[in-house]
Amino acid sequence: MDGIRGTDAGQAGLNMDNHWMPFTSNRDFKQDPKLFARAEGIHFYDPQGRAIIDGSSGLFTTPAGHGRREIAEAVYKQLMELDYTPSFTRSHAKSFELAERIAKLTPPGMNRIFFVNSGSEAVDTAMKIALAYHRAKGEGQRTLFVSRERAYHGVNFGGVALSGMVRNRQTFGFGLPAAVHMRHTWLPENKFVKGQAETGAELAEDLARMVALYGAETIAACVVEPIAGSTGVLVPPKGYLERLRQICDQHGILLVFDEVICGFGRTGRAYAAQSFGVVPDIMTMAKAITNGAQPMGAVAVKQEIHDTIVNSAAEEAVEFFHGYTWSAHPAACAASLATLDIYENEKLFERAQQMSAYFLDTLFSLSDLPVVTDIRGYGMLGGVDFAPMGSPGKRGNLIQKQLYDAGVHVKATGDTIIVAPPFVIQGEEIDRMAEIVRSVLAKH
Repeated sequence: MDGIRGTDAGQAGLNMDNHWMPFTSNRDFKQDPKLFARAEGIHFYDPQGRAIIDGSSGLFTTPAGHGRREIAEAVYKQLMELDYTPSFTRSHAKSFELAERIAKLTPPGMNRIFFVNSGSEAVDTAMKIALAYHRAKGEGQRTLFVSRERAYHGVNFGGVALSGMVRNRQTFGFGLPAAVHMRHTWLPENKFVKGQAETGAELAEDLARMVALYGAETIAACVVEPIAGSTGVLVPPKGYLERLRQICDQHGILLVFDEVICGFGRTGRAYAAQSFGVVPDIMTMAKAITNGAQPMGAVAVKQEIHDTIVNSAAEEAVEFFHGYTWSAHPAACAASLATLDIYENEKLFERAQQMSAYFLDTLFSLSDLPVVTDIRGYGMLGGVDFAPMGSPGKRGNLIQKQLYDAGVHVKATGDTIIVAPPFVIQGEEIDRMAEIVRSVLAKH
């Protein structure tokens, strides 16, 4: 692979040897690079200036569309005014302003916000908060986490322990935090169901089985994505999340929602917790918190959990021994505040809710294609499964490359593409995206 250089005319002489790309077949990519040179609105542009519809909002990061000048100007102004401050024993005004703004969006009572730099960090932080809370209550034996098969909770060691996607775990399996896994929520009888299926709520009883097997007194938290996103958009059956909440309440287990993908409007409300009417104890968020313009994440916590941890420490002592060099970075806070202004002023969460029916109807229109084996979706988030071609994931990888060449960017996981367009997309642009996807899939 030595000496690989970009082959596109616009990338002549680009040395690709040194960058080890994440979650990528580096050898495959560097033989046929799929590069973006700029972005604006709902489009990326390749080095030759060809427009590519952003069908996954970047990586579920950019629902307000690309190139938002308001965010760029806010970041520039902040960097020129205060480029950095540590968050250990120091801070800056925008961190408190942003925490207050986020607390107004979260479900009632979830009004304590801890800032991090990514979804992975948010998940590990949530796990530490759960452990610290139980220890502060004198229940330090609660160290076990319950997750799900096909779950994705980031790539730090805590999130890897929770992961239910085998390739994310198998290399790193020794020494992970203790976690057990419930079944995922996909059922064959729910194929091609739009929104929440009527059947499957009984899968939540897996949590009760874990209680019976391991003892409620050993379990710290149940951690789930309201919609399992990265694995292919597994929408919870009706009653499923409600039952998890009941079991957690019955046994003193914290319920954690990983809203890294769903948060900030993807389900038509600020958070999926509000769309599904179930309030967790802890909630993670990232991605769209800055419209993708700056790395940032956060954890929202019920005040009672925060107060229990803080009040258990001695006066003037550090209450929670955790944090990051870039927690509440001034530029990230400025980007997030500008992003929240856009969401509010342009009513983008409401727009997502209004656009959802058209988006899902258009996505589900692909169900007649022979290669399509299932379609699922909720809000502005959909997953399309394909019949495998030889080894698992081979067809999905080929399709995502063909879609790039045809003019659509989407996230692919295995033999599934995940479609999550920006909320600013227009109906005719959804149609065009679907036409391109159909033209590619029809060749399989």
